[in-house]
Amino acid sequence: MQLGLAIPLALAVLAGVLGGHLAVPGALEALAIGLLVALAGRRARLAMGLVVVALVAVQLLMVRGGELAPGLTRQDLRLEGRLTAVTRDERLARLMLEVTECRPLAETLPDCRDLERVRLSFFDAPAMVPGERWQLTARLRPPSGFANPGTFDYRGWLWREGIQASGYVRREPPPRRLASAPFSLHRLALAHLDEQALAPRHRRWLAALTLGASERLETRDWDLLNATGTTHLMVISGLHVGLVAAFALWLARGLARLVTPGGWRLAVWPWWLSAAAAVGYAGLAGLEPPALRAMIMTLVGLWVASGRHSPGPWQAWWLALALVLLADPLSAWRPGLWLSFAAVALLILIWQGRARPQGVSGWLRALVRTQLLLAPLMAAAVLLAFDRLAPAAPLLNLVAVPLVSSLMVPLGLLGWLTAWLPPLSALCWTLFGLLADALSALLGLAATWLPLWLPSPSRVGPLGLALGLAALLWALPGLAARLRLVGTAALLLVPLGLSSSSPVPAEGLLRVRVHDVGQGQLVELRTAGYRALHDTGPRFGSGFMPLGSLWPPGQRFDDVIISHADQDHAGGLPALREQHRVKRFLVPPGEALDVPTEPCVAGREWRRDGVTFRILWPPAESGELSSNDRSCVLLASVGERHLLITGDVGRDIERRFLAELPSRVALLVAGHHGSSTSSGIPLVRRLSPRHVVFSAARDNPFGHPAAPVVRRFRDVGSCLWNTALDGAVTLWLGEKTRPSLRAERPTAWRRGGVGGGCLALESPH
Repeated sequence: MQLGLAIPLALAVLAGVLGGHLAVPGALEALAIGLLVALAGRRARLAMGLVVVALVAVQLLMVRGGELAPGLTRQDLRLEGRLTAVTRDERLARLMLEVTECRPLAETLPDCRDLERVRLSFFDAPAMVPGERWQLTARLRPPSGFANPGTFDYRGWLWREGIQASGYVRREPPPRRLASAPFSLHRLALAHLDEQALAPRHRRWLAALTLGASERLETRDWDLLNATGTTHLMVISGLHVGLVAAFALWLARGLARLVTPGGWRLAVWPWWLSAAAAVGYAGLAGLEPPALRAMIMTLVGLWVASGRHSPGPWQAWWLALALVLLADPLSAWRPGLWLSFAAVALLILIWQGRARPQGVSGWLRALVRTQLLLAPLMAAAVLLAFDRLAPAAPLLNLVAVPLVSSLMVPLGLLGWLTAWLPPLSALCWTLFGLLADALSALLGLAATWLPLWLPSPSRVGPLGLALGLAALLWALPGLAARLRLVGTAALLLVPLGLSSSSPVPAEGLLRVRVHDVGQGQLVELRTAGYRALHDTGPRFGSGFMPLGSLWPPGQRFDDVIISHADQDHAGGLPALREQHRVKRFLVPPGEALDVPTEPCVAGREWRRDGVTFRILWPPAESGELSSNDRSCVLLASVGERHLLITGDVGRDIERRFLAELPSRVALLVAGHHGSSTSSGIPLVRRLSPRHVVFSAARDNPFGHPAAPVVRRFRDVGSCLWNTALDGAVTLWLGEKTRPSLRAERPTAWRRGGVGGGCLALESPH
């Protein structure tokens, strides 16, 4: 096979993606010099490749360079732009805004003219429609997200969506609509759908399957699809665009056969009409990244199928990959891109050199074979991308893929084509709804019988690689059946035989994890047979509780200690109560919570797996104290290694239990998130903690941690950690082992410079 242009083009695009991601200083200058050398040497292909590398890298650098400057955090900014998406959840609206103008209201602030795309929350928003232009006053922050083990990477999602800041809309000065939305066939279709007498699920699924409006699906829909490995069916993919293109080609070639019976096979216009149908349908779906990717792959596929000066299958694969990344370099970070191209690559391997199936039975056998060969590769890709495995997916997709592709999507599209004949359209959509109900029931049964599996992190990589290699063993032509069977068995035995690095500590070890929950506190304590929480994190104004995103439902906790009832410490209680099981709640006297509780009072003590837990504060009679000063103070000890969590008690209260404290602690969770009201000099000098963790939000308005508090701990040689910067912080505490600490968001500057690997900075405030 000749190298051609497709593979060099794809490699140039991938090099541009890598260069834009790494952003090595001087790289663009080096590219410019290389381009001049290539032009001087008349190396046209090399010069073209370097231009492609530079174009892709510059696109990514512009997205990164347009992120909100830190000096504009929490400042009033005047934004003008076009709404591209509006989703509502009761009182809260989520807006996606393409910014055309950004200006700080204060003249002394830096400019924000490079800002292009932001995500906004707006409470009690007026009627807003995608496509409208608005002037808004907002407070923003640079892209950021919580960093906890095994949880959704919100910061990564913002990056791959090209969102350069997030924040909320201010009501004063009031927002102003600058221009109405232009005509949109997509919006008109959704409005028409809303007027139909359809069941809610039928309307949601119809919008998602035929119009690409996946934002209309509810959380329960996504949960069901994720649990059964059928999420790919509900996004506009190559399957949907390919069906439209194939239907248009079939109609056009049938018409050509009637018009020119002798030369219809050589007619070119049916292929152009099919391509136009694919482009039009992707445009109707909003040309979102999945639809754009499907459109490009379908167009390249039509070119290959036409046989007119077309590339081979593998050249076409590389060409499609290059074109998709050229159109949207950020898609390199979207798992859907690699899932799609991995599936197409395996399809090429499966079908290359094989005869076309004959008859209905031949096509059915080919469909079953293809789906069974695709199943392990898709399972591996989903496992590596999302750390989950749906055991029911292979069998379910044997039924769901033909059902959706051959019946539901055609019925849905036929309903749109006959929208001018309401009775016929209603019939099509009624049949669609019956099939949707049947599919939903089937998925529900499968999710119950074969629930979603979340393997331990240590097994995700080996198992994913084993499944992928097993898929290749069966897809590669020319291999003996015995070799395929033995190889598959050996590959699957490798990850199953690995000893998982269990998150459960050994006897005599305590794992302490201060989770990254923003401006709040949630500390998880775990021994070999005991699991507890100290506080439950905050509940935000939108209703979101970080605790709900930390673990899959069904966790069991022996104790949950609520330091006091403030929202930043007890806000996650509803999520804890609804999703998990708790044996005992300990709360200070006088704190009213909507759960059965036992008093958390000084002197209470228990021992688990060689670890002693003791409550140092508050006393039984503490009614005269404020809520902060009634906070539960917990001391956990493994031999001479100690952990102290002081809640929000103030400096005066710290002095009252000072005599009961050890002379030194391995880890202190700083009181009141690092506020100057806590962590007084007597406490700091008494404990001289080896590590101190501030559980605080990035750019919080309270100035946590306060500069005097930071200096006090630095004076006694403490290593300082901040969940706002470091993400979740995990410490292993054992009597015979040196305390080891790991941050979920490691930073390069910690490994050198002043501080010996510890935070050597003053408060950012």
